[in-house]
Amino acid sequence: MTADEYLASLLSKYTVDISGAKSAGNLIYPVLQQWGNGYLLSAEFSGSLAKGTGISISTDADIFLSISSSTPGTLADIYNSLANAVAAVGYPPRLQNVSIGVRVNGHSIDLVPGRRQSQWGDDHSLYRRKSQSWIQSNVAKHISYVNSSGRINEIRILKLWRTRHQLEFPSFFLEMATIDALTNSRHGNLAANVWKVLEHLRDNILTVRYVDPANTNNVISDDCTIHEKAAISTKAASSLKEPVWEKIVW
Repeated sequence: MTADEYLASLLSKYTVDISGAKSAGNLIYPVLQQWGNGYLLSAEFSGSLAKGTGISISTDADIFLSISSSTPGTLADIYNSLANAVAAVGYPPRLQNVSIGVRVNGHSIDLVPGRRQSQWGDDHSLYRRKSQSWIQSNVAKHISYVNSSGRINEIRILKLWRTRHQLEFPSFFLEMATIDALTNSRHGNLAANVWKVLEHLRDNILTVRYVDPANTNNVISDDCTIHEKAAISTKAASSLKEPVWEKIVW
């Protein structure tokens, strides 16, 4: 089996059960609707499910909750009230940075609440729990940015690598790093391209700066601490020394 064939087999093995993830999302929707209390404008699948970058041993689906610009309370209040709402009906919440993770019918779902900044448009304010601050972002633009990159397979392998090695590496940061590393690289050379991304992570992750394509004031690369970036660089370096792909990602 060639390196490309081995990595392609991993892509097939860890394909996300899209129908199951969507069923889980539909199952929790009444809880979200009740939590919204009339302010919930939409609850749409976003993240890896919308981008096609998911792997089955990680989050199955992200649901972006767009709430009205007139929703009362702070962004922290909104975030915490969502965590309390899902906990109250038997879904223990995992408090992450901008999302709240829940397990629904065997599927891992991340809920991302965002308050729309005006009556129209897709720009939203999201609470950042780690820094107790907020960011402006546009989920639709993120989805388009990744979908148009042509690097979905490489991103999925890198997400599998991140998960196997238990690295703190936010998905959009990983996606931007992969797309950047493969600028002008040929499509279809899966193993060679993943190798090139690992080299990029080893050499540049500590200093590279990625700005949100939906908001130039939001620096995506700041979502990792210097210690988390160092761990990514170190693991990329050790992976590049492995003699076979089976020891890098599996």
